[in-house]
Amino acid sequence: MADGGDPGPGLVRVERRRVRVWFGDHLVADYRAEAELAERYAAAMSRRFAGLRVTTDPVPDHDPGPERALPGERLWEVAPK
Repeated sequence: MADGGDPGPGLVRVERRRVRVWFGDHLVADYRAEAELAERYAAAMSRRFAGLRVTTDPVPDHDPGPERALPGERLWEVAPK
């Protein structure tokens, strides 16, 4: 699957997204996760930090970036209820 194509028989390709929160040109948060969780995170950050720009981009299969889990505890009341 290194070429980004079919993952092979019996395997399912999981789309990953990169969510970044920007204060002007300054990156203040960088998060990568499965598409659904990343979209929830982006929506929560957009609500919490309405004045900041939030971007989401697909993560290439060959991207070695870290996979960060969301914290187990709520830091702010931003998660959908």
